[in-house]
Amino acid sequence: MTGRARARSRGRARGQETGPPGVVGLVFIPTTSAAPPPSEGELVGRGRQRAAPGPVASEDVLQISAGFHQVKLGERGGRRRDFHDVGINTRQAMEHVKASKTGTSGSTIQLRANFFRIVSRPQWVLYQYHVDFQPPMESRRLRSALLFQHDETLGSARSFDGAILFLPHRLHSKETMLYSETRHGEKVQIKITLTNELPPTSPVCLQFYNIIFRRILRILNMQQIGRNYYSPNDPLSIPQHRLTIWPGFTTTILQYETSIMLSTDVSHKVLRSETVLDFMGNLRHQCGNQRFPEACAKELIGLIVLTKYNNKTYRIDDIAWDHTPNNTFKRGADDVSFTNYYKTQYGLEITDVKQVLLVSHVKRLGPSGAAPPGPAMLIPEFCYLTGLTDKMRSDFNIMKDLAIHTRLSPEQREARLSRFVNNIQKNTEAQAELGTWGLNFDKQLLNLTGRVLPVERIVQGSRSYDYKPWAADWSKEMRGVPLISSPQLESWLIFYTRRNANEAQNLLQTLHRVSSPLGFRMQRPVMVEYEDYQESLLRALQQNVGQQTQMVVVVLPSNRKDKYDSIKKYLCVDCPTPSQCVLSRTLSKPQALMTVATKIALQMACKMGGELWSVEIPLKQLMIVGIDCYHDTVAGKRSIGALVASLNQGMTRWFSKCVLQDRGQEIMDGLKMALIGALKDYHKFNNSLPSRIIIYRDGVGDGMLQSVVNYEVPQIMESIKSIGHDYMPKLTVVVVKKRVSTRFFAHIDGKLSNPPPGTVIDTEVTRPEWYDFYIVSQAVRMGSVSPTHYNVVYDTSGLKPDHMQRLTYKLCHMYYNWQGIIRVPAPCQYAHKLAFLVGQSIHREPNVRLDDYLFYL
Repeated sequence: MTGRARARSRGRARGQETGPPGVVGLVFIPTTSAAPPPSEGELVGRGRQRAAPGPVASEDVLQISAGFHQVKLGERGGRRRDFHDVGINTRQAMEHVKASKTGTSGSTIQLRANFFRIVSRPQWVLYQYHVDFQPPMESRRLRSALLFQHDETLGSARSFDGAILFLPHRLHSKETMLYSETRHGEKVQIKITLTNELPPTSPVCLQFYNIIFRRILRILNMQQIGRNYYSPNDPLSIPQHRLTIWPGFTTTILQYETSIMLSTDVSHKVLRSETVLDFMGNLRHQCGNQRFPEACAKELIGLIVLTKYNNKTYRIDDIAWDHTPNNTFKRGADDVSFTNYYKTQYGLEITDVKQVLLVSHVKRLGPSGAAPPGPAMLIPEFCYLTGLTDKMRSDFNIMKDLAIHTRLSPEQREARLSRFVNNIQKNTEAQAELGTWGLNFDKQLLNLTGRVLPVERIVQGSRSYDYKPWAADWSKEMRGVPLISSPQLESWLIFYTRRNANEAQNLLQTLHRVSSPLGFRMQRPVMVEYEDYQESLLRALQQNVGQQTQMVVVVLPSNRKDKYDSIKKYLCVDCPTPSQCVLSRTLSKPQALMTVATKIALQMACKMGGELWSVEIPLKQLMIVGIDCYHDTVAGKRSIGALVASLNQGMTRWFSKCVLQDRGQEIMDGLKMALIGALKDYHKFNNSLPSRIIIYRDGVGDGMLQSVVNYEVPQIMESIKSIGHDYMPKLTVVVVKKRVSTRFFAHIDGKLSNPPPGTVIDTEVTRPEWYDFYIVSQAVRMGSVSPTHYNVVYDTSGLKPDHMQRLTYKLCHMYYNWQGIIRVPAPCQYAHKLAFLVGQSIHREPNVRLDDYLFYL
């Protein structure tokens, strides 16, 4: 699976909680009459079959009649999730960084960042109101239109996001009742209730600035999809692949180190030019009526679709085979069919009234104290497929054509951002709106100073060497240099099919040639031929792999997932043995065989406990821990937490543990025992416990920081305490975030380029309430480099910020699956690889005999 697919798969296992009906554009499963059933075996509509698997569960249907009229608008969408973790002040508890959190090492570099300062803002009190509609209106556009019929009451300066209204003046009474009428003559009562008075310094004002800026984006004819805004009027078409790209922007206004700034970055939404109904029709044509329901569920469930009538995205969680647009649901006191609902609400005609409906479990909470009202129903005809399938991702031509539009160089990205801000400056309506509220933005990207950390020296055995700083890669430099330590490989097996016998022999010969200079001694393996089907391969493994086997190498004729999964399941759980799979296609190019064999030899060595290279780590008695998680959509939607901890001074040996948990359980519940196991293993290696523990926590989503600070840190401390009451090591917990929209550009040789690897930024664009910094650790050949954000949320170590930054950067050199610098500290990437292997292939906890090996690389 590609890295991009891997990243996407992390977010696949969304919860099954059902959502309230007030989410714009959703229709929920009706409890009332369904259309009369067709006769036995009759095919109805392009996406429908009578004898289809399981209708939507009856308990789902029964809990739905909370209905449109029962939920208050302010309660729709449940609690508002703060994606920017505002108000979590962790820095104030750390004395050593209260005065300054900036480092000193390295040479300075002048940078630009994708931020624009707010140069003026309102200096008056804002009044915040809650707005309630009876009967409830689903469309936010309709809610705004109904409210803004009352200009004489509200005035021209107002801001409304669908539930909250901001005004610069106070209405006459605390509760104001207004009455409006829809185009179809429906009477609507609007209740406006004063909830807050906000001085200019209030943090809620930041929320208000973001609402105002979203209105500016709508003035520019941009439309919201998810959290970002896109330009459907300016699409980039790739007709040969039936793809369309909507260009857009991510925007956030927040308080940064010294000023409030707008952070904005280029974003792209990839749409396919076919609806779900088209897709279902083609699928039926390909696989026939009998296999259609099963194939349809397999292909569609889990995909994200866009509904263009409200520009929202939904995940398909199920297919309601027994529902059509003729079904009805309760709206107020009336029964309304889906056909009539879409016609009156959006002016849309459903052409195929026999199509089945799609089910989406919206991740929103119901009104306080009430059960969630039920899953949302979507019409396939109005749903457009988004994103790319794994088949598309593996198509070189599609990805190459996409990259032309989406992978922007620093110069292209800066030009796009500057043009965006210029468009706002030139648009008279946008300027009038900003002027009404006294808001004004800088026209230039933010200039700031960063530092480039010194280049690390790589230590390998008795030798040490430098690498080219801009390449951030030492694959050439390490050739012919013996490894720090490597085991003797005496008992091992190579499995191959008859068709791939030549490739297996070539691999064996080349492995012998490349392993000697590395100091990795190999005896001749036992060669085992197997038939090219899964049962034969599994039987061959069971008959040949024994207690003495040190390594299993399998040459696979294709990248079929089921074969790979069965190998890993057997060799990681039932018969714990390090294993290496390699595709025959990878071995078929003679000119690349030396390079491929070198990488395979290195992987084999470190999977058996070998130590490849190191960098100088001055801190003694230090244990580094990496934590990451993965959501397994196959094994009952469980979460997999992985913990990887260093066992020696050189950070070359690692303890790895994985735990599987039910959805909704906190990840640290299971990892507490893993951390205790790591400390015991460290003691076994060193005859002492670490005096300093630094934990890098990856996989923390937007809005989850509070949970890490309030729940995970105390759990970690509890685990440490359980080792012994007198054991009190210095502890640091760092939240690692790769998915950030921040970008940095450097002026080098007269043009805008990516900053060099090792660039640290700890001023201007960091947050004043956090002890945080950015590091650009990797080099990229195409596009703009993404920095990694580090947020130290707990620290009793007293390490200087400079030492914390340098240690973090050193650890980015220690990932043994890549002879270069990676985006995150090595233990985070190890933890990700372990969680991914278990979540994708094994679905069970690996055997404890593999705990001290990097068997998952």
